[in-house]
Amino acid sequence: MTPALLPSPEPGSALDVVRVWDARADRYLELFRHELDGKPFDQEVLAEFAGRVGDGGRVCDAGCGPCGHVTAMLAERGLDVLGIDLSPRCVELAGREQPGCRFEVMDQRDIRPRMPGELLDGLVSYYSLHDQPKRGLAGTLASWAEVIRPGGQLLVVAKEGTSDGVIDDPLGSDLRVYWAECTEHDLRQAAETAGFHVDDLTTRGAYDDEIPTRRIYLSATRR
Repeated sequence: MTPALLPSPEPGSALDVVRVWDARADRYLELFRHELDGKPFDQEVLAEFAGRVGDGGRVCDAGCGPCGHVTAMLAERGLDVLGIDLSPRCVELAGREQPGCRFEVMDQRDIRPRMPGELLDGLVSYYSLHDQPKRGLAGTLASWAEVIRPGGQLLVVAKEGTSDGVIDDPLGSDLRVYWAECTEHDLRQAAETAGFHVDDLTTRGAYDDEIPTRRIYLSATRR
């Protein structure tokens, strides 16, 4: 008897994110292992975030990916960082790449405190919002607000645009992946509605070796 085929997960769902990233994590690591070395603006933004949080602050790197380089950079700046990703393969590779850092499999839309009632001092989302439909943006930021203490810091980095649907994998695989972009207005509105005060919102153009899309950087404080 031929076994029944399981239905494909809904595009942009948690199961779909796991499917895509478990399949492409090794390729992504190969391409972007050292990406921060050539991004001085991003290094400065991450350093400023670490300075606002302060030494020893509890921080989550939401959607750490297989490189774990943002987690590592923040840890080097004196923060108590946990990198999380929905993809077990990403978490496995990040742990190998950054053996001195901590990583866990966790959905960024449902972050669990390490201790009951413990709130974060900050959260970084470095290109972690693109895998989910844009209709989920407000809910994701609202869930982050629930785990960040008043006065805690938020940093979101995202590609600017209006795309919101399934596309061919930009990494060149044969996968079809969900890809959502946002505008400055989208990010500001979602952050403010969730209970954050937007301290800075800026964009930069793409570096020569990047996809030619502007990048948005939102820094905010939990009200």
